Amino acid sequence: MRFLLDDEQREFARSLDAMLTAADTVAAARAWGVGEHGPGRAVWARLADAGVFALPVPEEYEGVGPLSVETAVAFVELGRHAVPGPVVETVAAAVLLTRLAEAGEREPAKRFLPSLASGAASATLTSPRSGPLALDADAADLVLTAVDGELRLAPGHARVRRSLDPARRLAAPLPGGELLASGPAVTAAARHATAWAALATAAQSLGVGLALLDRTVAYAKQRAQFGAPIGTFQAVKHRLADVLVRLEFARPLVFGAATTLAPRDVAAAKVSAGESAYGAARAALQLHGAIGYTAEFDLSLWLTKARALRGAWGDPGVWRGRVLAARE
Repeated sequence: MRFLLDDEQREFARSLDAMLTAADTVAAARAWGVGEHGPGRAVWARLADAGVFALPVPEEYEGVGPLSVETAVAFVELGRHAVPGPVVETVAAAVLLTRLAEAGEREPAKRFLPSLASGAASATLTSPRSGPLALDADAADLVLTAVDGELRLAPGHARVRRSLDPARRLAAPLPGGELLASGPAVTAAARHATAWAALATAAQSLGVGLALLDRTVAYAKQRAQFGAPIGTFQAVKHRLADVLVRLEFARPLVFGAATTLAPRDVAAAKVSAGESAYGAARAALQLHGAIGYTAEFDLSLWLTKARALRGAWGDPGVWRGRVLAARE
């Protein structure tokens, strides 16, 4: 497949890049990791003004979508700038509510989708694929669970746990809560939401990998050994070229999956982008040397995120199995 973004989509990416560059997302991510949500909410408001959260929501519920390709475009930039918060989960919740409305369960969509589309509210979601812990339940306005054919609005969450990525704070939703919908429609909607969540995570991983590559290339041009920048060494050039090739192979898989939303395409994109970003993280850590291990060095924000996103919404083994199942 040969996939190219059109002029409007490329301009959307450039505008998000410029906006997030000015927003100091590094400071926001560091504050988010210690439970200070103010700077992150300010970034969230900017994303809402740019229409990011309206992309998966139909016009009927005050959105502009569903626009899966534009959502992928946005999430590449969110990954590139290490934006904190339950951004993938908010998209997944919006998609789940939309699919429920299409199946006749319209009340939850009418109640929650307009505020999600406008960015006035954020959501986190647990489902069989996401696992039992909700991302950023302490910051999200809605904590939803879609388990055993029931969609519930959880009454709260248990103790917050830090994850490998400090900006990804996890907590178990409390049991019970308001029952919003039940039956096979919830299971089907959760399955569809998982596909969108995997796509958004893949796009975010691609952005993380690109940021790691850019930062490592810049460092290799500055760091000198034996009287020359390390970027002039053949071994370093080859390592960075390998990272670039893997990321560029992942890019069309991500946008191809955004075009089709076919299960095999989404699974391939999730595996390829996650593994490419993880490979970029390993190369970045090695080529930065000891400084790459320090949490105070900004590179750590992307290093830890690459590892966390690799396993988010299903580890690579799960998605490889889906690729093989689709081929059979």
